[in-house]
Amino acid sequence: MQLPDPDSEFGVRVARRLRDEPIAWLTHVDGAGTPQPAPVWFLWDDASGAALVYSHGEARRLDHLAANPRVALHLDGDGRGGDIVVLTGEAEHAPDEPPVHENPPYLAKYGERITEGWGTAEKFASIYSVPLRVRLRRVRGH
Repeated sequence: MQLPDPDSEFGVRVARRLRDEPIAWLTHVDGAGTPQPAPVWFLWDDASGAALVYSHGEARRLDHLAANPRVALHLDGDGRGGDIVVLTGEAEHAPDEPPVHENPPYLAKYGERITEGWGTAEKFASIYSVPLRVRLRRVRGH
């Protein structure tokens, strides 16, 4: 996926938010077709046009994504209906990605939060043990 024109105001904003935002909402559908949004930590990779998310090893979303990998990833707005960014694509298991405690860029972004909530990156990695690559195909917003 190519992000919006980096010379446009929207393109600059999308790139900055994908790099800096700590939380995105990942939405998939369950077996009954009901949307299931969940807040997630993510690491954006410009080169691949994909986001890396670590999922809880027992999350039902893993079965749902195996059956239907289509997802939406969106960033919170500004509280007044503006600064909307919605990306759509597919999520896949990414066994080639390192575990959290061996991923320096992820630890640079979330290490302090991980330490505050779980004590160590190794403990966090034992819980959020399934790396997902969210390959995004489209972006929209304003």
